[in-house]
Amino acid sequence: MRLVVFDVDGTLVDSQGLILAAMDSALAGAGLAPMPRAKVLSIVGLSLPVAVAQLLPGAPEGVQQLVTEGYKSAYTAARAAQAAPLYDGVADCLDRLAMRDDLLLAVATGKSRRGLDAVIAAHGWQGRFISLQTADGHPSKPHPSMLQAAMADAGVDAGDALMIGDTSFDMQMARNAGMAGFGVAWGYHPRAELMQAGAARIFDDYASLTLALEEWSA
Repeated sequence: MRLVVFDVDGTLVDSQGLILAAMDSALAGAGLAPMPRAKVLSIVGLSLPVAVAQLLPGAPEGVQQLVTEGYKSAYTAARAAQAAPLYDGVADCLDRLAMRDDLLLAVATGKSRRGLDAVIAAHGWQGRFISLQTADGHPSKPHPSMLQAAMADAGVDAGDALMIGDTSFDMQMARNAGMAGFGVAWGYHPRAELMQAGAARIFDDYASLTLALEEWSA
């Protein structure tokens, strides 16, 4: 058996609109000015408290906590109004991979379990993944804990596992876990950062990624 682990935000779902709006709301609620789009998107993938601390390194802990809680509330409200859309080709990719009897699928995300459950419910992915690893029970990416847990759930070693993600944090996490990482170019970190972080390959669309995954698992 082989295991493919997917990141969520920026890899499976295009959530940047929700993320940017929620962060703007959270910063405003703490009396802070909005931040540039690129700066906010640069921390996507990290666990929320770690991401806020990186955005506001000089802010008192109380201010960071206020922004963190404000973001949670704003994102939850926005998500309830409209789910983040899938990137083109995601549904076909997951359907094709799920038909293989030699391949298992998992998720490793900086989202909370509640947030991941909402994404799974919105897109009808119940039962699609053998392992669901979130920020609730692990250190933030790029610590390898989420991938180690996913491999344990699947009963595979690092040589038979692969991480798919859009950020340098995903590629670093894969490297820290001893597995290969495939980067996707449609997410939140530029191609150069993915390469520098150790991506084995980088893909521009789901059609080419799907073919590569089928070849890798053959």
